[in-house]
Amino acid sequence: MFVTNGDLRLLREYEYRWEIESGYKSVKRFMAATTSKNFVLRFFYFAFACLLYSIWRTVDLLVQVAVTDEYEHLPIVTADNTLTLLKRETGIG
Repeated sequence: MFVTNGDLRLLREYEYRWEIESGYKSVKRFMAATTSKNFVLRFFYFAFACLLYSIWRTVDLLVQVAVTDEYEHLPIVTADNTLTLLKRETGIG
């Protein structure tokens, strides 16, 4: 949608949609790869990925606050480091 009249409400709604899309893209990094067509399994993988993503963001927030007393949107604890640690400790991934 191309907005020329400067309708801030539409821009704000699109901004929220963009946050959802970005969040979904981030969660997908935590999902196990599968070719299964079993809905229950695929839903479990998605729910588990959401849980891992939430844990990662919480740990990053706590580390940032402990180190800098502030919270920035750029993570200190990266998703790649978290996934590497998870794979090393559990073999999952």
